[in-house]
Amino acid sequence: MDVIPTSKGFPPVSRADARVLILGSLPGQVSLARVQYYAQPRNAFWPIMGRVFGVAPELPYEERLARLTEKGVALWDVCAQGRRPGSLDQKIDIASVVVNDIAGFLAAHPQTALVCLNGGKAGDLYRRMVAPTLAAWAPPSVILPSTSPAHAAMSFDRKLEHWRAALARLI
Repeated sequence: MDVIPTSKGFPPVSRADARVLILGSLPGQVSLARVQYYAQPRNAFWPIMGRVFGVAPELPYEERLARLTEKGVALWDVCAQGRRPGSLDQKIDIASVVVNDIAGFLAAHPQTALVCLNGGKAGDLYRRMVAPTLAAWAPPSVILPSTSPAHAAMSFDRKLEHWRAALARLI
């Protein structure tokens, strides 16, 4: 019987003045190998951020992060760690999940006005494991279409439309 190793996520990327927190589920294998959020070349996250905020996906990773945080956007994941064979969100072993301290993040970033959840699994994990721990003052959250290439049922343009509408107040 194969033992599935535990994947550990990354620290948050943010500035003190973050107004939006974008949460994924858990970094996939390519992201873990490159130690970068959304490193899978076919993931639509950076192309969407390029269209919404002008953070071109061709820029070096550190510059993309700097430009995104300048726009008031923070990145993190719901899961601090968990077991998952491969990169598909549906393969995350829920019993193995340890969630990040999102309540602590929100307390330290009181200007955060919106939590955007990148895909249904991030939304489900947030609803089940994080939302019950948040104080009544927690900002609203919205589940957006996954930017993962595994979510091929929706076109890039349609994903972009949803993300742009959710992030419109920051543009």
